[in-house]
Amino acid sequence: MTTGHSVEKIGGTSMAATRTVFDNVLIAGRKGADLYRRMFVVSAYAGITDLLLDHKKTGEPGVFAHFTSDEADAPWPEALEAVRAAMQARNADMFTKSESLGEANAFVDDRIDGMRICLEDLDRLRAHGQFLLTDALSTVREMLSGLGEAHSAHSTALLLRDRGVNAVFVDLTGWGDSDKPTLDERILEALKTIDVENTLPIITGYAASKEGTVRRYDRGYSEIIFSRLAVLSEACEAIIHKEFHLSSADPRLVGPENARKIGRTNYDVADQLANLGMEAIHPGAGKGLRQADIALRVRNTFDREDGGTLICGDYVSDEPRVEIITGMRSVSALQFFEQDMVGVKGFDAAILDILARHKAWIVSKSSNANTITHYLAAKPVQMRKVISDLEEQFGNAAVTGQKVAMVSIIGSDISRPGLVAEALSALHEAGIEVMGLQYQIRNVDVQLIIDPKDFDACVRVLHETLILSEEPKQHECVAA
Repeated sequence: MTTGHSVEKIGGTSMAATRTVFDNVLIAGRKGADLYRRMFVVSAYAGITDLLLDHKKTGEPGVFAHFTSDEADAPWPEALEAVRAAMQARNADMFTKSESLGEANAFVDDRIDGMRICLEDLDRLRAHGQFLLTDALSTVREMLSGLGEAHSAHSTALLLRDRGVNAVFVDLTGWGDSDKPTLDERILEALKTIDVENTLPIITGYAASKEGTVRRYDRGYSEIIFSRLAVLSEACEAIIHKEFHLSSADPRLVGPENARKIGRTNYDVADQLANLGMEAIHPGAGKGLRQADIALRVRNTFDREDGGTLICGDYVSDEPRVEIITGMRSVSALQFFEQDMVGVKGFDAAILDILARHKAWIVSKSSNANTITHYLAAKPVQMRKVISDLEEQFGNAAVTGQKVAMVSIIGSDISRPGLVAEALSALHEAGIEVMGLQYQIRNVDVQLIIDPKDFDACVRVLHETLILSEEPKQHECVAA
């Protein structure tokens, strides 16, 4: 299906700014045939998935969390009705035509009512105590995830048709389907019906699959759908529309006037950002685009005229330069010391097995003759279990954990002579102690381990020293 089209994704925060999305992205001054040759994958409106599952940051329970709780009479029906109310309130804010508003609300009612019947049936089953609903609960989480994306995609297609655009709603959620295809099979089947020359497909950011899309990719599923659509349709470019530019540092830390748009970089840098939890692109999604040699453009929804940042597989800056200073405010440093480790194999594998068992995300790792340190994105309860298991398995080892922060200096080529010495000197002058440092031979990143209280100051000092001290140069990308 090589048609010279693009596949574009709009994030949930951008989707909530409906008028801006229409003016700057979906229509953006285009007319006639210029409106087409694009596919849009849309996320749920900001806050909706939090209501359906649980709040991503605060952990406040949503419908799924309430339904799976051990509490008697858990208020999942009330939580589901709160979702209905939030979706229909969003519709009321967007639609001016009463007929379209009625159609949008009827769609929401159909999905919410269907979900309620499903959950009531499962509730009755588990009340008998003899039914194990483990697999069914996983399916429930998948179905709830799809509700938010279906609502946003359906409403967006309706709004576009109200504006005279030949938009089509493409539902990948599997609602009402008995078939269980793989993710790629579902997408390929949908592509058979899409005419990018004459229609504007608005595609759900969730797709039901035999392997379980949420189970496999968690909350990063919409970027996986976006990536697979681009790869399987042989898109000429993949574009993500976010509420910010991909910048040299967090504008909230260094000031909007000091944050520079990166302009160009490569997938290696994108992988480093994903490893640190930054929202550039899910590593699994980036891998697919990189292997298919499809460039990724990250654009700012609120900056219509700017081309954004282009991420390619083979790009390396003409001269060594630091592109971004970022990091993690809170990382758990797991230190494993065993005096008799020298020359003995098996410790690494055993530690990794325990970390995998407790699903602790490894951000980085260092080792010497008798010490292995893992820097983990892990909750306190995970750390306690990991340490307990390690102490049980290795009775002579000293296993400790402490909270640290990690700041990374990242670029497609940071082989500038004296860079590390310059960074350390600036931090020393600012009174910031460096507890650990890792510099890879690949010259893509330097990781500094510091006290969490110094995180903000460390980012500012390094940004000023390594980025603002350099004359700004144009690293702009051209449209594909």
